[in-house]
Amino acid sequence: SRWQGNSGGECALKTIIYLSHAPEKLLPWLTLCIRSVRKWSNSIGADYEFLDDELFGYAPKWLRSKYFEQPIITTDIARLRLMLSALEGGYDRVIWLDADMLVVDEAAFVIADKPYSIGREVWVQRKEGKLQAYKKVHNAFLMATKGDSFLPFYADAAESLLRRAEGPLVPQFAGPKLLTALHNTVGLNVQENAGMLSPLALNDICEGGGAALAKTISGHQMPLAAVNMSASLLGQDVDGVCNTARDYERAIELLLANGFPK
Repeated sequence: SRWQGNSGGECALKTIIYLSHAPEKLLPWLTLCIRSVRKWSNSIGADYEFLDDELFGYAPKWLRSKYFEQPIITTDIARLRLMLSALEGGYDRVIWLDADMLVVDEAAFVIADKPYSIGREVWVQRKEGKLQAYKKVHNAFLMATKGDSFLPFYADAAESLLRRAEGPLVPQFAGPKLLTALHNTVGLNVQENAGMLSPLALNDICEGGGAALAKTISGHQMPLAAVNMSASLLGQDVDGVCNTARDYERAIELLLANGFPK
């Protein structure tokens, strides 16, 4: 492995980890997520940088203008250009994590020895009264290395699609939607221990376990070490549950204390 963080606290590859969020919108549970990433980055000897709205400046001007009412789309492109800038500026490896990404087990969160990787999404929801698990990928975790072609290709392809797109787009258009389409076509490198929680799975954590959480865990090819908390669904009624800020805090407390069920 190119990582030496668990023994010596340093990366063999010069690495930077990026997060971004509007500071005025940081809820207490989000600060717990950010703290977990900062702690993990320190443990592996990586540089770390937290950006606020300055992130938008990395997106092309035409894109900021066209999608000013859809900031998620703009940030999806801005993160790619930020990452490319870091690789051009002397870093060997760059890692992006969304601000609602929680590192549950920092010792186990070892980055795959690949030129790039993206996160694994196992989304559990109800369909016709039964639980269904939908296996996809996500960009809440994104890793790239210097000299690899994936990140430049992804950035250029996403911008090309967005130039030609008409009308309002789903927020996931340039992120999980595009990445899942690419993955289904060519098979991308997936960081299987970087997952995502659906509202039902998060609710199960608060309840001490359940079928939705079990399906989420079993959908990964290795034990989960970090997970996206799906902040965009805070306070929304999804599949009969409506997770509050306190539910998010409780789930994080339990995960950090106990980890995921084995």
